[in-house]
Amino acid sequence: MPKYLVKHWVNVDVIAEKVIDGTEINMTNNDLGKYKTPDGSFSYVMIKGSEKINRTTYEIYDEKLNNSTEKRTSDKWFNTISFVNNKFFDSCKFNR
Repeated sequence: MPKYLVKHWVNVDVIAEKVIDGTEINMTNNDLGKYKTPDGSFSYVMIKGSEKINRTTYEIYDEKLNNSTEKRTSDKWFNTISFVNNKFFDSCKFNR
């Protein structure tokens, strides 16, 4: 039986948090400096129930390792089945 790779494109609400030293921010004018925008050093907590699936696709999954001595698969086709809001959206062929 073949295996399939399932992908969900999801929007979620998250809280980004990080404990920082008080000397790194300007409390007078509320300037967070380099902490104005969260980055990979922040901890992220997803708000339960906030997830919204925008699109779901699945395709046959090939577990073979990429062997550089073999011909590339750029001239082969694979099918992807898409769903939007849990309804069948499209059956597309992509050149990969």
